[in-house]
Amino acid sequence: MIRIIILFIALASGGVAAWLASGSPETPAELETAATEERALQEVLVAASELPRGTVIDEKHMRWQAWEGDVPPVFVSRAARPDAISAFKGFTAHADFVAGEPIREDKLAERGAGFLSGALPEGKRAIAVRVNAESTAGGFILPNDRVDVIHTVARPGSTGEGGQVTSRTILTNLRVLAIDQVASDNGEGGAVVGKTATLEVEPEQIAVIAAAEASGTVSLALRASMDHDEAPAVVTEKSRTVLVRVFNGEGATLVEVPSSRTNGS
Repeated sequence: MIRIIILFIALASGGVAAWLASGSPETPAELETAATEERALQEVLVAASELPRGTVIDEKHMRWQAWEGDVPPVFVSRAARPDAISAFKGFTAHADFVAGEPIREDKLAERGAGFLSGALPEGKRAIAVRVNAESTAGGFILPNDRVDVIHTVARPGSTGEGGQVTSRTILTNLRVLAIDQVASDNGEGGAVVGKTATLEVEPEQIAVIAAAEASGTVSLALRASMDHDEAPAVVTEKSRTVLVRVFNGEGATLVEVPSSRTNGS
């Protein structure tokens, strides 16, 4: 009889243990797998195609893309901003986006901002200078090119004949925002001859350009694409110069040009 009772107790204990096991919480491995699957289901807002700086954003330019892992705070997640695609419609990109790149709200300008102001990086300014074909490398300076700004001053001679011309670089490595009202390359590789060039400058560089235009003429020197890494700068130090007499059909003109330097000079 005692054996029967012990057997009954053992069977009952096994049944209870099996029931408890079936209703127990998930194991750590199962919990980790579930958390990983949940993170994988997160989505972030990305560019559906390449978006150059200055693009007015439309709904077709954006899409949701699955994101594995934690979403950085600067990205737009679907969980936090489910209406982002419609909310950002009409905004302007003031930075370039490649297809599939997460869209950051700090790289967008709110709707209502002008095209050019939306394309300007934070803290930058835009200023237009008077130009012609001769002062823009024959018209081959295009939007998004980098240029140096040359200031030229012509002073008449004391006797009324000839005169002195002084030219020097006053600003370096500035980005061209637009030629006239054209703010992008025409894609044809041809020359664009305009009357104004709009340059991206620092606030303190505005006065330098304004003074140069008021006291002489301004020309733009096109920089090679390999020279874009140099920080834009105001050139304040004047190099040693010499006067060169240039003869033309109307007489002689004195032109001030930088002199070559040698050791010990």
